Amino acid sequence: MTASANMVGPVLRMVDEVDAVVRAIVEDNPDREVELVDRGAYVRVQAEWCLRVSRESIERHVGRPYQMRELEQILASFAGRITTTSDEVIWRFRNG
Repeated sequence: MTASANMVGPVLRMVDEVDAVVRAIVEDNPDREVELVDRGAYVRVQAEWCLRVSRESIERHVGRPYQMRELEQILASFAGRITTTSDEVIWRFRNG
């Protein structure tokens, strides 16, 4: 993927469930080229324009019920504008 100013997505702290959350993000974005940048203490998950993750996908990958507020606890930062509900989180690029 080439560098772009239109990249959006979360920066996740390295915790026990981070791999499952990353797999859920990739699964929920089959039409996007999702880029992972592992920095040791955190992982940046990014794609151009829009990225989303659903509670259902996270639950499937972590193997237990999951509250979206748990994602906030491992969210160190993010790029783009974020929209959160009890069922999904969406990161979008908006100019202006």
